[in-house]
Amino acid sequence: MPQLLFPVIPRLTPIHVLDILAVATLVYNLFLMVRGRRAAHVLVGLIVLLGAYLIAVWMRMEAFRSLLEILAPYTAFALIVMFQAEIRRLLARFGRIPWRSLGGRLEQREAMEEVALAVREILETKSGGALIVIERDVGLRTFIESGVALDARVSRDLLCTIFQHGGTLHDGAVIIQGDRIAAAACFLPLTTRPLMVRSLGTRHRAAIGITEDTDALAVVVSEQAWRVSIAAHGELEMDVSLERLLEWLTHHTALSPGRAERAPAAEQVGS
Repeated sequence: MPQLLFPVIPRLTPIHVLDILAVATLVYNLFLMVRGRRAAHVLVGLIVLLGAYLIAVWMRMEAFRSLLEILAPYTAFALIVMFQAEIRRLLARFGRIPWRSLGGRLEQREAMEEVALAVREILETKSGGALIVIERDVGLRTFIESGVALDARVSRDLLCTIFQHGGTLHDGAVIIQGDRIAAAACFLPLTTRPLMVRSLGTRHRAAIGITEDTDALAVVVSEQAWRVSIAAHGELEMDVSLERLLEWLTHHTALSPGRAERAPAAEQVGS
């Protein structure tokens, strides 16, 4: 009797499980790709058109169905044009290689401590706002070339000098590669997410924008509220402490979040 009731259910094999997981992973990343962005509205529109086509077939509305069938072959090209930024972001997500040498990690660790110390000094002296971007696996050469090349070792004094209010390099972003400041006064893409556009300033929108298109990290010091915000993967965390900033930078620059050596550095920055 069970075989008569369920005659077409295939046997679940490890290959089937792997197939289901692969599809689920792809769908999940597609969801993350469009969540909270204008592309989500486009996707909803396509679903509505698909529903309209099914209704037209069911109700035998031949003229409307024919029109949708004529437009269907051009949908793929339209999707590539409309979703080009999201597709690039998705491919970059799959293509990241989180490997670094131990020496590079230690140098990056020291650089992140200098960043945290610079942020503390900027907050204490209220010398100006700041936008600091840390390159990870996805290169930022295009944005580096939009600014003033420096190629200098990361230091608290240099960062504070760059973001001194009224300085020639004050506007724009500093981009850090490894333990070196690659460039200052760089132009970054601004996020176009509607909620962010209405509620945030240019620095915060730029921080979100660069982390939407790449896997970079961004640190923002607000010139109005004198608060620190951090951005990664298109998400913004506002009003963070200096201890949280260093912990976040250390974790996201490929050091294990559980390493005991992080605690003394955090105390140093917060002291």
